[in-house]
Amino acid sequence: MKGSVPSALILYLSMCWCQIGLASDYLIDTEGGHAFIRFKISHLGYSWLAGRFNRFSGGFSYDEKDPSAARVEVVIDMASIDSNHAERDKHLRDDDFLAVENYPEARFVSTSFSELGGGKALLKGDLTLRGITRTLTIDVEHVGAGSDPWGGYRRGFAGETRLVLADFGITKFLGAAAKEMVLMLGVEGIRKKSKNRPRKPGGLRIR
Repeated sequence: MKGSVPSALILYLSMCWCQIGLASDYLIDTEGGHAFIRFKISHLGYSWLAGRFNRFSGGFSYDEKDPSAARVEVVIDMASIDSNHAERDKHLRDDDFLAVENYPEARFVSTSFSELGGGKALLKGDLTLRGITRTLTIDVEHVGAGSDPWGGYRRGFAGETRLVLADFGITKFLGAAAKEMVLMLGVEGIRKKSKNRPRKPGGLRIR
């Protein structure tokens, strides 16, 4: 009987360790142009000024059996802002707005993921922009998942959130209707190939 205790313990720990590796890691497909980060903000309260960030990278981890364990990390090159107007983009990069010389990157790291049913979910995380970190809540929609024509497996999400510019030190007055910016996200991830060993616990660190 004494010898059976360590054996049972080893079996139990092995089962727990295997459970850790159930989640799949995905690399966001920015190279293929199958992901986007777009924004819009009111222009004087009369129309929308829209744009996007052309360069970003990241990944996510997702397990259908345990969605609450999902993790996301994205890094955005702030100098890649593109509002389809070169002079305006130059201004958006300066200290009035993004201050890209001092803060070239923005980073989002998730802290929780909650399924709501009907293909909807809530993603919470910390966004660091201009050296200031604030919590964001993103409304998420499951777009789909499945095999691609090249032997891989893909999973996609869409999301939308709002951020208050002053929360990140952007205090340039653009009119009463322009205090908030809407962020719209489209993420398609390519599942990484398994290395036939359990994945250690912890968040993603993808640049």
